[in-house]
Amino acid sequence: MRHARPVLPCYIPFVLSATNDTRVGSRTQPHFLGAKVTLEQEIEEIRAAIKAGRFANEAAVSQGIVLRLLNALGWPAYDTQTVSPQYALEGRRVDYALCHPQNRPIAFVEVKNLGQTDGAERQLFEYAFHKGVQLAILTDGQEWNLFLPGEQGDYGERRVYKLDIVERDLNECVQRLNRYLKYDAILSGAAIEAAREDYRNVSRERQMQATLPQAWAQLIDDEDELLLELLADRVESLCGYKPDPDSVAAFLKRNLIRPTQIQTPSAMTSRPRVPGPVPTIHSKTDKSHGTVGFTLKGRWYPARNACEVLLNVFEVLAKQDNSFPERFASLPRHGRTRRYLSRNADDLYPGRPDLVRDHSKRLSSGWWISTNHSRATIGRIIETACEVAHLQYGTELIADLGD
Repeated sequence: MRHARPVLPCYIPFVLSATNDTRVGSRTQPHFLGAKVTLEQEIEEIRAAIKAGRFANEAAVSQGIVLRLLNALGWPAYDTQTVSPQYALEGRRVDYALCHPQNRPIAFVEVKNLGQTDGAERQLFEYAFHKGVQLAILTDGQEWNLFLPGEQGDYGERRVYKLDIVERDLNECVQRLNRYLKYDAILSGAAIEAAREDYRNVSRERQMQATLPQAWAQLIDDEDELLLELLADRVESLCGYKPDPDSVAAFLKRNLIRPTQIQTPSAMTSRPRVPGPVPTIHSKTDKSHGTVGFTLKGRWYPARNACEVLLNVFEVLAKQDNSFPERFASLPRHGRTRRYLSRNADDLYPGRPDLVRDHSKRLSSGWWISTNHSRATIGRIIETACEVAHLQYGTELIADLGD
């Protein structure tokens, strides 16, 4: 026995870790014999040790990284009733149970050898479910995975954060470890609440990312006017010629890469969008004068193109009921940002005098109507006009907009 060494029961394990092979950096004295070491300093020295390959097994990771960081985060790392090693769970053991009050776990830490965390989530989650622990940490010393086992989703979806203390910025490492694992924050509940807030943010981001392909496909299927116009304007700026909306819509549909399977996150509660009726409805009546036009109560009105069908429908409905234009224009919403019918042509394309000049027509009633639409949009406008005129679209009024 070395009688010259002072007896310090609380720090004996730390003295051993500071003097055995897991010592890192240039510091040769145990922490408690010198100035207080900050979390930043601990992380920097651990980084150097990981790069030097000084942690050969789980025991080295546990003693040289995990306990060291917990100590820097304010945990009484060698109070085994607070940081309980090899916590027993019906014949199984979790590496560390972080307890408050003493011997009552509020977080579990499972330690693996460097690079060996894959597939260990299930074991950790079983531990957490068994004791109702809200926070679970899986680490190999370098990579720290923080989970909320009680939330929804698979293992990956219940991971709040994944921190690589070697690759990530030092300030981020300090901020994240303090946010989720600082002793005072765990005891006050602030750490758990912060983890839940971050989980909700991650979940929202995941839902948005999963829904983006669906939203993009719907914009193209619906032949969204602003999207078609944006692409048409860019084509015109590049070559000097502006394609019509139908050409743009056809191009987008030909080049749309649809996801093989669009999965809507289970947390989303919104009802799925129900596609509207097919805008081009072919008449079953005699159309000896042509194949484009519309039938209203058995009478055929021919046209040269879909745009002319739109104009003729509004002319006929306005003649049958002179209040029709006013009632249509008073609808709270036409297009996403534009009006389809207005007394003032400038209201049809706000801020786009070029479109007002080239794609608006004055009806005999004095109202102005927009014409820069694809066939699908024209079909929806005519359907809306039928609703205003109290006509059954597809039976009383049948539109054929061509191919």
